[in-house]
Amino acid sequence: MAQHPLSRCSMWLLLVLLQAAGLPARLCEAPGQEALQRALSSRLLALAADPEREPDPSVYLALRLAGEHDLHREQQYLERLQDAFQHRYGRSLQAAGDSRHHAADTEHSTSTDVEWLETGRLALYLLGLRATCSPLEHKLLRSLVTWLKYYLEEDWAGSRRHGHPITSYYQYSLGVLALCVQRKRVREEVIRRLLAAEQHSKFGYSAGSAIDTEAVVAVAFTCLEQERLVGPTLAAELRAAVHGARKRMVEAQGEDGFFGNVYSTPWAMQVFIATNSCEAQAPYGRAMAALLQHVDAFSTAATLAQLLPVLHGHSYLDIASMHCKEELDTLTPISPEPLSELPGNKTVWLVVECPLPSCPELWLYDHPVLVPASATLLDVLRAATEQGPPDFTFDTQDTPQGPYLSGVLGLEAQQQKCTYWQLLTAPSTSLQMGIGDYRPSDGETLILRLTEW
Repeated sequence: MAQHPLSRCSMWLLLVLLQAAGLPARLCEAPGQEALQRALSSRLLALAADPEREPDPSVYLALRLAGEHDLHREQQYLERLQDAFQHRYGRSLQAAGDSRHHAADTEHSTSTDVEWLETGRLALYLLGLRATCSPLEHKLLRSLVTWLKYYLEEDWAGSRRHGHPITSYYQYSLGVLALCVQRKRVREEVIRRLLAAEQHSKFGYSAGSAIDTEAVVAVAFTCLEQERLVGPTLAAELRAAVHGARKRMVEAQGEDGFFGNVYSTPWAMQVFIATNSCEAQAPYGRAMAALLQHVDAFSTAATLAQLLPVLHGHSYLDIASMHCKEELDTLTPISPEPLSELPGNKTVWLVVECPLPSCPELWLYDHPVLVPASATLLDVLRAATEQGPPDFTFDTQDTPQGPYLSGVLGLEAQQQKCTYWQLLTAPSTSLQMGIGDYRPSDGETLILRLTEW
């Protein structure tokens, strides 16, 4: 990114004047991309209007952090979120606790815990409620905050068995961030759990650093310091941790400009925005340029929700200072055009690897699969199940980001064992799209590898 023509002192003065005028100060937004920002926001608005899609609080956050709005449709989406969450959290904590402890006595207690806890989703919902700028009824807010604090404690209870939260450090840190943005104090022990994990590099996968997890932790730490919710000693430790995280991201930035991959990059960029360091950092400009060249990778509502706040120069910390005054109610939904169908067929080579000690052998499957030319990876997997022998099987889970590959040939990815199915194109390049979005080329070799993180 080119150096801003104003001096740092002049830029600071400009920020103060903009804030005093009640206008958004966004020196970190994509320069000269107003038309693209509007088009992507309109596309997200159309995707959000689909009644078949489960409401996702991160989608609402992206709509609220945009420069233009459709206030009526945003209100409708908020009501759908409220219906989904308020009904769920109407039950008592005591009842939920009894249910959990009963489940803990069963043979499959760990998987039950994973399904029961939704620390990250509740955290995002609380962030969404803060983005409405409407004062919440005190009893309701207190109930939701209590639920989230309860989840954080129950989540961490898994560390006694597994050495990490039952869900993930990503979800756990989202919980801390949501409480901070709501200006609710977080117990120092909860914060130090994350700080210790960051100091001992527990966020990394075997194939590389978990950039998105480290980024959300850094944003949470920045919030705690900026909102003065911790004492001076802990604040200094958090500040040092954020500085170290940002430095590691810069050092790990690839030649393609991404921090990790195309999907983890927006979260990493939120760290630069939250710490007011984007305009002075060339790596931030390189990452923005890379994102602008690969906006087609953000085709689902969930991935667009990751991208849009950064294009507008916002981090989730901006939610805490939103005023919602004189918002531009000028946005209209634009449905994305369907992907064009390509003529003919293609052959994709599908390989399944299991290098873990518990696996029966390293190579479990290695065969060509014939599919239509427009087929996605998900289509390839489906076709493989019909083209045996040998027999091929796989399992998926529905997530807001699209289908997630959870099992192959009877081997399941397991949170409690820190395993997941890594998607690669030969020889060793991680895919930057999900199985429902990635379109392999004719002759390409795709590798499904059961990996520890």
